[in-house]
Amino acid sequence: MPGLVRAATGTPLEVWKDPNCGCCQDWVLHMEAAGFTVKVHDTGNNAVRARLGLPQKLGSCHTALVGGYLIEGHVPASDVRALLQQKPKALGLAVPGMPIGSPGMDGPAYGNRRDPYDVLLVARDGSTRVFKSHNGKAST
Repeated sequence: MPGLVRAATGTPLEVWKDPNCGCCQDWVLHMEAAGFTVKVHDTGNNAVRARLGLPQKLGSCHTALVGGYLIEGHVPASDVRALLQQKPKALGLAVPGMPIGSPGMDGPAYGNRRDPYDVLLVARDGSTRVFKSHNGKAST
């Protein structure tokens, strides 16, 4: 039945990460729970970032590609969905560093702490602007 196949297929997302990084795996689980179908590569994060032209200062612990956009770091699934709906002319989204409370950096292991952080829209020239601010409350 074609409807069943369609329902089981999510938005494809490809991730490059360190094989020993637990927070990266937690982010992958966050994305899968939000309906993304994730293909994981346990290597090559720095090479992919460089090939796609993301400035090093915007780097984090994992890099992903979805719908032609780069996703760097612990970007919430809801922001990735908004990016895919809005389709701006941009390289993609980035959450530099590893802010506590962002998807994959949340939960009991972090004392359920939620620090404020910004998701940045990265232009093709490497410039950025705030795409969405997360004030430290739970995000999806």
